[in-house]
Amino acid sequence: MTPLPLAVLAPTALAFLAVIGLSACKIVKTPEPGTDTAIASGEAGDDARIAALLDDTLESQLLPLIRETAIGVADLSAAVAAGLDAAGAAQGVRGAGAGAAWNFAVKGSGVVIAANLESRARKADLDTDGDGVVDLTLQLGPVIKGTSLRDVAPFYDFNDFRDQIEFAKLGRAINDRVSPMVSLPEGDLVGQVLGFTGAVTLKSASDPWLVTVIEVTR
Repeated sequence: MTPLPLAVLAPTALAFLAVIGLSACKIVKTPEPGTDTAIASGEAGDDARIAALLDDTLESQLLPLIRETAIGVADLSAAVAAGLDAAGAAQGVRGAGAGAAWNFAVKGSGVVIAANLESRARKADLDTDGDGVVDLTLQLGPVIKGTSLRDVAPFYDFNDFRDQIEFAKLGRAINDRVSPMVSLPEGDLVGQVLGFTGAVTLKSASDPWLVTVIEVTR
């Protein structure tokens, strides 16, 4: 077989190498500074995106929403006892997914029956109707269980997030931001009357009330 002339072989080889090089590399456009695309996409950018979202919505939308829509403890308790789904449809927000719990903004006051301020998950048990029995527990942070503050807000929509992981990060970030805003009276809380505003999540009418507070007053 007659070898190909170098003049023919060289361009062919160069073209082949160029194709290989392009297939092995991914060209990424450099984002413009100061634009949203400057935040990394995917999991690497979760914290920055969530921080920006909360900068825009927490104090301007979430906290006012809870204060303005909070239902008195006695009224909400009566509504839930009459039918959780009916109470939720009228005054609550349902979480994402089938069979999800109802979330309510709630407010009230009560006598502190017991308190644990030594743990990082500080709590206070309140009697709100004067019968000497604990009716609900306030979560005082800094460690807060659940995502009541996220789920009580209809504008935090699961479908707007990449996946369950990112949505869970939003819930934790809200708790972490709100907890330092809650100030408590000095001294032993037991026997004191505390007012509160916050959110509670109920999956059944018999669930204990664990209220995540946005504010506590004396």
